[in-house]
Amino acid sequence: MYPVELTGAAIMLREFRESDARAVHPIVGDDRVTKWLSFDSRSVQEAENMLHGVLERATLQPRTEYYLAVEHLDSPGSLVGFARLALSGVRAGKLGYAVAYQAWGRGIATEAARLLVDFGFQVLELHRVSAAAGPDNPASIKVIEKLGFTREGRIRDHVFTNGAWRDSILYSILEHEWIGEPEV
Repeated sequence: MYPVELTGAAIMLREFRESDARAVHPIVGDDRVTKWLSFDSRSVQEAENMLHGVLERATLQPRTEYYLAVEHLDSPGSLVGFARLALSGVRAGKLGYAVAYQAWGRGIATEAARLLVDFGFQVLELHRVSAAAGPDNPASIKVIEKLGFTREGRIRDHVFTNGAWRDSILYSILEHEWIGEPEV
């Protein structure tokens, strides 16, 4: 399925474009953001290479991931983050997301994750979506728990980033548990 565009109350998830190259680096090149991700900060060239890989994988058949740009509706064309649903196993997906440091604390990650999980269950007919967060990342844990995910346990030395191994807390939600309604 290509292209994908999902619109929420404040943001839109859309396919990445070549023109996003300059906007990607301030997110994936910022140590404050990548401290919580599964990869180290990227150089400008590495960010461009990452974007090219995302663009190539978006057109694969069958599609293996939905790696979408997060754009704030108040600022059309401005990239404030990304959300990713990697398809794995039988009717299963792995959720990931990141938001630019300047946009933290505004509910963008929660809305992006909600839109993508809803898409996974309603459109892709997934049975299970999992998410992992570092145990020292309370903001991401709050997002995951707010969406109704259940904590499954701790994965030891799950990610090697920033020169050290890091544990992850694993969460999941099943299709029959998903409500998907926006917060009131």
